[in-house]
Amino acid sequence: MNHALEKMKMHLQDPSIRIHNFLEVELGYDSKDAILEANRCLECKHKPCVSACPVLIDIPGFIHEIKAQNFDKAYQIITNDSMLPAVCGRVCPQESQCESVCVRGIKGESVAIGRLERFVADYHYDQKDSKCILDIHKNHRKIAIVGSGPAGLSCACELLKRGYDVTVFEALHAPGGVLTYGIPEFRLPKSIVLKEINNLIEHGVELKTNTVIGKTLYLEDLFERGYKAVFIGTGAGLPQFMNIDGETLNGVYSANEFLTRVNLMKAYEINQATPIYEGSIVSVVGGGNVAMDAARSALRLGAKEVHIIYRRSIEELPARKAEIDHAIEEGIIFDLLTNPIQIMGDEEGFVKSIKCIKMMLGQADESGRRRPIKIEGSEFEVKTDVVIIAVGTTPNPLISKTSPELSINQKGCIITKDDTGLTSKAFVFAGGDAVTGAATVIEAMGAGKKSAIAIDQILS
Repeated sequence: MNHALEKMKMHLQDPSIRIHNFLEVELGYDSKDAILEANRCLECKHKPCVSACPVLIDIPGFIHEIKAQNFDKAYQIITNDSMLPAVCGRVCPQESQCESVCVRGIKGESVAIGRLERFVADYHYDQKDSKCILDIHKNHRKIAIVGSGPAGLSCACELLKRGYDVTVFEALHAPGGVLTYGIPEFRLPKSIVLKEINNLIEHGVELKTNTVIGKTLYLEDLFERGYKAVFIGTGAGLPQFMNIDGETLNGVYSANEFLTRVNLMKAYEINQATPIYEGSIVSVVGGGNVAMDAARSALRLGAKEVHIIYRRSIEELPARKAEIDHAIEEGIIFDLLTNPIQIMGDEEGFVKSIKCIKMMLGQADESGRRRPIKIEGSEFEVKTDVVIIAVGTTPNPLISKTSPELSINQKGCIITKDDTGLTSKAFVFAGGDAVTGAATVIEAMGAGKKSAIAIDQILS
């Protein structure tokens, strides 16, 4: 057993090199690193890490197989509960979920569960003759999944295992949802996303792209076509803005639009015909993972200077610590306790600067974080060419507007009756960001899995 107090270090691209490319920053464990890290696991009998995982992966079980160098058996254990291990190993916030309750963390650092999950998946995909074969007994009942993001894919996987004929409807031309259009290549390569989606397709999931439910087809059309139930996992892709002067100027993006142009439309590739106004000085408003992704993408596109403008202090930043650390290493400038109040333009309608005000922190608000308060008279102006707004998203209202039987709340999120995801419309379930608002990939996957189980129960 490895009694080291610290995790095995992750190999990283050098910051001075990686700011000029979109290749993965974290290079992963090799087999030696993985075995050493796996041996830090105590294989606790009460398995707190499992109950802290939204999809209930048998974490001690797969880590045990890594210790024994049975890497493909470890992969099979993970895929009993998740068909997206290479994705989750990279983007899940394990530090606030499974790793947060790891007994190893009482003295020293928790076991690097996410890094081990990624290693197992990457090892599996590196073995070209290695395939995950599911034993499926078809019941020939049709289920429709709306959205091919993490919630939809997780629901599709669980229903597939239970024998259903699953069709996933995707509005865009490429599947994956936020995994494809939202998370940059340097954090989650699209080839990885496609491998995991293709695994589902090879097992029989049907994918229909360029199909907008609520426009191309309505929910009622799906039932008329013989689908016995529908799961809505359309995410929260509608950007929010700050409602300040200047947000319609040229050079102002929502983070959604900016990252979609970079990721899905491949603006990062040389000679790609994707129009994107890069700018020399870029200001990103917000402090979450999306803000970090936008800022680090802008740097790689050639910006000379990139600022994160955030109204609280660094302790309150909601982004993952690793993403903040990587951004700092790459030279991103953090303008903290700062809030934009106006975006200024030139005579031709392009951004020239952003007017901000200094903030101080008061008492904690309902979110548990200290409330930012304006410091009167502290206004100042920052020269900038591009402003990217990354202050949150809400669900797209298209389905709810065309299906009035679906109850939604004030934020446009679909209301469900319980954690199974059952909506106010019979045989229609929903989960992930479409219900909760913007959250994590693994939480969306957990919701999709719960709905799949509930669909199976209601139809059985």
